[in-house]
Amino acid sequence: MTDYGHDLRFGAFLTPTAEGHDDLIRLATLADRIGMDLIGIQDHPYQPAFLDTWTLLSHLAARTERVTLFPHVANLPLRPPAVLARSAATLDILSGGRAELGIGAGAFWDAIAALGGPRRTPGEAVDALAEAITVIRSLWTPGPAADVPGTYYSLDGARPGPSPAHPMGIWIGSYKKRMLELTGRAGDGWLPSSMYAPPDELAEMSRVIDDAARAAGRDPAAVRRIYTVTGRFSRLASDGFLTGPPGLWARQLTELALTHGMSGFVLAVSGPDAERDLRTFTEEVAPLVRDAVSAARGGMSPVRTESGATEGGATANGNTPAVPETSGHIDLWSADPLGEATRPRIPKPPSAVARPGGTGSRLMGIHAHLRQEMRQIIDAVSQVAAGRQDAATARSMINSLTLRQNYWTLGSFCTAYSRTLTTHHTIEDQFMFPELREKQESLGPVVERLEHEHEVIAEALARLDAALVTLVQDDGQLGEVQDLTQLLERILISHLAYEEEELVEPLDRLRINV
Repeated sequence: MTDYGHDLRFGAFLTPTAEGHDDLIRLATLADRIGMDLIGIQDHPYQPAFLDTWTLLSHLAARTERVTLFPHVANLPLRPPAVLARSAATLDILSGGRAELGIGAGAFWDAIAALGGPRRTPGEAVDALAEAITVIRSLWTPGPAADVPGTYYSLDGARPGPSPAHPMGIWIGSYKKRMLELTGRAGDGWLPSSMYAPPDELAEMSRVIDDAARAAGRDPAAVRRIYTVTGRFSRLASDGFLTGPPGLWARQLTELALTHGMSGFVLAVSGPDAERDLRTFTEEVAPLVRDAVSAARGGMSPVRTESGATEGGATANGNTPAVPETSGHIDLWSADPLGEATRPRIPKPPSAVARPGGTGSRLMGIHAHLRQEMRQIIDAVSQVAAGRQDAATARSMINSLTLRQNYWTLGSFCTAYSRTLTTHHTIEDQFMFPELREKQESLGPVVERLEHEHEVIAEALARLDAALVTLVQDDGQLGEVQDLTQLLERILISHLAYEEEELVEPLDRLRINV
């Protein structure tokens, strides 16, 4: 596929729940204030728990100044296109040209029929949408009275107007072949969602749109592609889509922009982390994607991560990452916080094994205990995570109090583990390492690296402790505790393995007693 050269837009996809509507308004005004480009609002008129989307969009237009608003997507069967055309044009006029029209053929036919709407087959729904688009455009176009014949929607001498304040787009939510073809023939935009159109299916869907556009004599670039996405911000990357740090999000979205022509990304947000996610998406992810796409269009360097590293692991100036220092700032969230790729190694006998009863064996026994307790921390955090989800759903004071007790228990457990691990490392740094250096000079670089890794682990422990404190005070995010726990596990397991590989044999051979 291709990059169609559109400017990039970033936005929020919001659910218009009536309960907690103050939070909804707050999120929308925040999106406007921090520089988001788009706000899409679900439209399900048959859902009694939802506010009416058009009324809400009008209210948001009055509360915002720059963001573009659109229904995502308008439910055509319950919104006659002639009325919809005038509602959309009115919103565009009153907002100063800040509206677009997202529209769909309809779904949930039982619920639609329950409100007196039509019940249509998939084929009928596509044909009805095609007629509706013609009706809407006819009423937006100044001129004589409009006559539009149709099976489902028609005009018979209807006078156009009012006209939108700007060339208003019709963005179509579509997934199946006939709907995609309609998007290519008649749409100004395409509104897929990663929940129903995962990234690996976008190429084929986009091909159908492009083929239909060309067959209708249109340039495929006339169809802007706005992708609604869900994901989770985490300090640690995963193999999944949009699960990891902002830099990973930026790389994946950049690829979609450059290879699938996606020029809009709308993040579905909800729950207690909604504000944080909005800010991260707007203030961290969006600038990285814009820079990367701009660079690619100009033949420049690949996407930058937050640390300045390129996707290939080199820094922006093309040099490989430096060997970690033993002091100064520790970047826990870099791709290799321990500098594993540059660890010094010493030659070892082919048959080097721990001597029973020796210091090497005792070191491995301590490490086994530390690994077991690390697993207990992971289990404890997982249980708290499950408890928090239940409490958020139930919104129960009792559950909240129980959950708070769980946080205190988790914090106490982690703190005790922190003391154990720190004491172990202090003994090594003050007693074992100096003696190793003295008895075998070639171990110096290894010992220095292990001391540095102790600093990294101490920093991870300190941040985990701080995250637990803020969590107990109801000011923190459980996701941060989970991220730090995963990070601690990864670097600790790696460190213990490295220490065993390099020190067990010399500890026994040199008869170090600690």
